[in-house]
Amino acid sequence: MDRIIIKGGAPLNGVIPISGAKNAALPLMTASLLTGETLELVNVPRLADVSLLLRILTNHGVDHTIVGRRPGESAETGQTLRLQAGTIIDTTAPYDLVSRMRASFWVIAPLLARFGEARVSLPGGCAIGTRPVDLLLDALTTLGADIDIEAGYVVARAPKGLRGAEIAFPKVTVSGTHVAMMAAALAHGSTLIENAACEPEIVDLADCLNKMGAKITGAGTRRIEIDGVTRLYGARHEVLPDRIETGTYAMAVAMAGGDVTLENANAVHLRSALDALEQAGAEVTATNSGLRVRRNGAVINPVDVTTAPFPGFATDLQAQFMALMTRASGVSRIRETIFENRFMHVQELARLGAKIRLDGDLAIVEGVERLRGAPVMATDLRASVSLVIAGLAAEGETTINRVYHLDRGFEALEAKLTRCGAMVERVRS
Repeated sequence: MDRIIIKGGAPLNGVIPISGAKNAALPLMTASLLTGETLELVNVPRLADVSLLLRILTNHGVDHTIVGRRPGESAETGQTLRLQAGTIIDTTAPYDLVSRMRASFWVIAPLLARFGEARVSLPGGCAIGTRPVDLLLDALTTLGADIDIEAGYVVARAPKGLRGAEIAFPKVTVSGTHVAMMAAALAHGSTLIENAACEPEIVDLADCLNKMGAKITGAGTRRIEIDGVTRLYGARHEVLPDRIETGTYAMAVAMAGGDVTLENANAVHLRSALDALEQAGAEVTATNSGLRVRRNGAVINPVDVTTAPFPGFATDLQAQFMALMTRASGVSRIRETIFENRFMHVQELARLGAKIRLDGDLAIVEGVERLRGAPVMATDLRASVSLVIAGLAAEGETTINRVYHLDRGFEALEAKLTRCGAMVERVRS
C-alpha cells in the first residue's frame, strides 16, 4: 500500500494549476445516461473516483473514449471524456462497484428517467458518519417512482415515465438536488425544487443539462424550476475548476508559508474560506490567471468557523482548516454542522502534536508552537489531505499511510506540491 513521506519546513513558491472539480465531474458523467448521443466533457480530473464511475457506466453499456494529451501537456492537465449511452445493456448498478463510492448511486436518476427502471446497490464511499439516501429516494417518489429495497438494492420503477411535481427538501442536500434535476429533466410536465442546494457544482450540472436540451432555470438559488422534455441530446461541456482543491492548496500555503498562484481558481466559489484565510493572516489576491496566496512570516491568527451549505464554509475544507489552526497563536473553534463523525482526522493530527478537544459537533483547537513529524493514517479523503498540510509545517518527517484516499480526490498532488518546493515523496509498495 502506497505511502507519502513529507519532510516539513519548506515554504511553497510557484504556480499550481487547479484541476477540474471532482464534485462536478461525477454528476456530469452520470448525466451521460440521459441521452443516446455523445456527451463530451473537458477538464475531467484524473482520479480514482472518476475511473471507478467509468467502470460503472461501462457496466451499463456506455461507450467511452479518453482523449489523449496533446504534445507538451503535463500529467496535471485534465482529460477529455467522450461518453455515449446509445445502447444500455443493464440498468443494474452492482454492489461490488457502487459500495466503493457513494456518488455512484446517482445513476439511479438518469436510468429511471430514461428507461423507466433502475436497480442500484445501496452506496459506499468515505466513512464519515451517516449520509442517508432517503432524501434522494423521497424526491424520486415525489416524481412518481415506485421504490423498493430488495436484498441491499434500491429498485426504482416508473414504467409510464416520471411526472413533474413540487419537491421540497426538508434540509439542503447536494446529492438530492443533483438527482432531482437529472430525473426531472425527462419527466412529463414541470418540476419545482424548493430548498435546493446552491453549490457551483449544481449550477455546472444545470448548465450542461441545458446544453443537452433541458429546460432548467434558477440553479444557484434555493428554487429551481424544470420543464421536462421528451429527449436530450449530445453536448460539449468543460468542468468548472475545483474549489475544494483551490481551498486546500491555499491553506497549504498559509500553513507552510510562501507565495503561490493557483491557476484557473475562481475566488467567487470560495469566498467564505478565503475570508477565513485572510483573517488567519494570509494575503489572498484575485489575478487574471486565478488566485495568489501569500504568507511570509506573519503569525497564524486563530479563526472560528462553522461549516454550512454554499455559500458558507465548505465541510470539505473543514479538516484542512483545522490543520492550519493547529499552528495558530491562540484557540480556535470549528463547528461541523453538515456531517456526523467528520472529526476522524483529530486523532491523527494529535500524533503530530496538535492539541484538539472535541465536544459534540465542536472542535476546540489550541494552537501549538510546533508540530513534529510522525507516522499517521489517512481515514478519508479530506482527512488525508489535512495530514499533508500539517506535515508541510511539521519538524522532521511525516509518513502518511493509506494514501489511496488522496487518489480519490486530488490529481497529481505530489507533483503540484513538489514543483513549488515541498519535499514530498510517494513510496509505492
